[in-house]
Parts: sequence; C-alpha cells; structure tokens
Amino acid sequence: MLKFVNISRDMPSKRDADQRNKDFNEIYAEYADEKAKEQASRCSQCGVPYCQAHCPLHNNIPDWLRMTAMGRLEEAYNISQATNTFPEICGRICPQDRLCEGNCVIEQSGHGTVTIGSVEKYITDTAWENGWVQPIAPTVERDQSVGIIGAGPGGLAAADMLRRAGVQVTVYDRYDRAGGLLTYGIPGFKLEKDVVMRRIEQLEKSGVEFVMNCNVGEDLSFDAIRGKHDSVIIATGVYKTRDLEGPGSGADGIVRAIDYLTVSNKLSFGDTVEEYEDGTLNAAGKKVVVIGGGDTAMDCVRTAIRQGAESVKCLYRRDRANMPGSQREVQNAEEEGVEFVWLAAPKGFAGDPVSGVMVQKMRLGAPDASGRQSPEVIEGADYVEDADLVIKALGFEPEDLPKLWGVDGLEVTRWGTVKADFKTGKTSLDGVYAVGDIVRGASLVVWAIKDGRDCADAVLDYLNDAKAVAAE
Repeated sequence: MLKFVNISRDMPSKRDADQRNKDFNEIYAEYADEKAKEQASRCSQCGVPYCQAHCPLHNNIPDWLRMTAMGRLEEAYNISQATNTFPEICGRICPQDRLCEGNCVIEQSGHGTVTIGSVEKYITDTAWENGWVQPIAPTVERDQSVGIIGAGPGGLAAADMLRRAGVQVTVYDRYDRAGGLLTYGIPGFKLEKDVVMRRIEQLEKSGVEFVMNCNVGEDLSFDAIRGKHDSVIIATGVYKTRDLEGPGSGADGIVRAIDYLTVSNKLSFGDTVEEYEDGTLNAAGKKVVVIGGGDTAMDCVRTAIRQGAESVKCLYRRDRANMPGSQREVQNAEEEGVEFVWLAAPKGFAGDPVSGVMVQKMRLGAPDASGRQSPEVIEGADYVEDADLVIKALGFEPEDLPKLWGVDGLEVTRWGTVKADFKTGKTSLDGVYAVGDIVRGASLVVWAIKDGRDCADAVLDYLNDAKAVAAE
C-alpha cells in the first residue's frame, strides 16, 4: 500500500467518443488484474478514512482496497458485499467525484484520488465470474412475510436483507421488469441491463417473489397488500415530472425525460415500442433540446446522440460550476457531441408540434438558501433555439400516494413525500415503513440502498416484537 507517491492515478480505458456514441454499451473497459492491484495499492490506508465517512453506506473501502492489492479478491468482495447490497451497480453509477473519491486524502494532497469506483466494479464483476455470488440461503425460514411496493434499489436492498433473515418477501411493481430506475431510467452506457437482471435473478432464486405489472390502487389495493403481509415497505420512488410553464408548453414534441428514457431502455431488451417506431420518443434526425442540469438530463442528451439526433443542446439556467449533475458525465457528453448552453432558461415554446424554445439569458446573482447563486434574467437578451424534440429533465416529485391508493392515515410532508423516520423508515401507520426517494425526494441510488438496508433492520425488530407478543 501507500504507493500513491510513485504510481499515478489511472482510470480504466474509455472507448473513443466517435465509437461509443453509436451504441449503448458501457464506455469504460474493465481493469486487468494487475492494473486493479496497482491502483488499489495507491490507497494511503488513512487512520480516519474520509472516503468511508463520505460514503452513505460507510463501505469499508480501505480494507477491500488492501485485499485487492494483495490479490485476495474473494475477501475483498465479502468485505464490500457486507455493507453494500449492489456494489457492482454503485461502482458504475455512483457520483464518486462527489462522494468517496472526492474526499480521498491523497486527492487533497495533489496525488490524484484512488479509483475507488472502478476497483469496486472490478471486484464484484470478478466475484460474479468466479461464482462467489450465490443465492441467499437463510439459516432458518420464518413464517412472517413482508410486502414491498416498488422494485427499485431501495425495495430490492430491503428484500435482500429480509431474505437473509429468513423472512418471506413479495415485491410488487408497476413495470414489467424489476429494477425501477436501474432498469428503465439509467441508460445502458452507464449500466448495462444484464448487470441489473442478474441481481434480480439472484433474488428470485433466493425466494423473493415478484408481482410485476401491478399498479397499486388499480390492480391491487394497498389495504389488500397490508392485509396479506405482517409488514409493508413503501419504496415507490418519485416519478412525477416537474413541469414547464409558459406559452406553448403543451405542444407536441415536448416530452418527459422518464418517458423518453424508459422507451430507450425497453429497446435494449429487444422490445418493440410504438412511441419509438412512430418517432414520438425517437431523436433520430431531430434537433433536440434537453432542459435541466442534473444526471437525468445527462442521460437524455447522451441517449439522443446515440439515437442519431441532428444536434443535441442542453439548456441550464446556472453555469457549469453550479450544476447538480456529475462533472464526469458533462465531460463525457461534451466528448460525444453535446453542446451545453449555460445560463439559459426556457420562457416558452414556438410551434405545435414544437419548432423552437424561447430562451431567456441569465446571470448569477446572490446565493439562495442552498448556497448556490440564484439565476437572474438579463432583460432584452431573449432568443429562439430551434428544436424538433424538447425533453423536460427538471427533476421528479412524489405522487400523491394517499389519494392514489385511497389510504387514510398515511401522513405526508409539505413536499408530498411520505413522512417517515429517517433512520428506520417507520411511517404513521402501524407496521408500514417507507424508504428511498419517496421519503427523501429525488436522490442517489446509494442513499436508497442505505435506506432499504436500515429499514430491513427496523422491520425485523418489529416482526420480532410482534412474534414475542403473540407468544405471550
């Protein structure tokens, strides 16, 4: 270890932009064994590991880096899996530049961060290749069951932990495949779908039952699910798109990011999708404008490039330094041919179907409550950006679950998220818990995994208490 002085940071090789922007395969190659050992050996084995402290899951990063450097990969995987349900997914899609790698001590001292995410991905991919990842086999099966509404990362993490304790688990989801945004939100060039599907298959072999194409409130009532199980976990995520206002905002050709990405990801499974075939959600040959500056916007612009758009522009009302998305993703998008229009916000839309976006130029003023400078309109600097397809990527809001499901007594916050204890996920209803974005608002996959794991512990305590009372 401690080889950061003599060995430079070296990421896995990245495919050339003019090659990768024509397909949906992941853009980074896998580390070779010796290269993974070399890069792991750069870790300084800090007494106070800031990488671990700034990881939502508090993964024991220094230890699995040390095991990797020593060639003890199965032990590295076991350490990684002990705190993270899906390390191969986090290794691919976590914004390491804002979390573990961004707080690496040797990065602060000018030597370049340890490539934590790439090593994490390598460890778990190696574990799959060598058969170290096996279906869950609980020591004792329990007769208690838990229903989980939502098959995204939070719900799946809870399902994994509960099965390890022998609890019977059923997961309900509105889509035809499990995985939530891992499956239908995040494009294949960041997370190839077989990586997600093999985890789903592992959970199925472990005894988790999946009930797909199930819209709670329509196909099955919340009360029916609650009556069938000893406890329920709500892990629906947030799917309601923040809308755009202004003249022409209802024109054809203005679409939601989640609809656009879902259709594109369905194609990667070989599905035939009418909205793609008829051109509604197909960027081929079009001038595309994406509005937003988060990771979803980055997914949309890079997808549009791959679909063969004539041009792709991303409008964001602040500057590059103040955008919420990963800087690494912005760089990848620029390399692939995306043009970013900073300090620009939509004022309205021309044509129906849409033919252009009326853009207001902005400047940054005083900081707002979040500490970021607030955008202000520059009067008289408006112009029209040509567009055949406009994608709204302004973030997501929670659906009104009490109304949607006809549930009395389920308390929500003023933002519409389910009101729940942030540590346990306990809601206002007895035996009902909630995790992930439906509690936090739109957030990171790694936080949903943490919530799912923490909630599973709380649910086990609840089930144990219920069993003790029944035995008296």
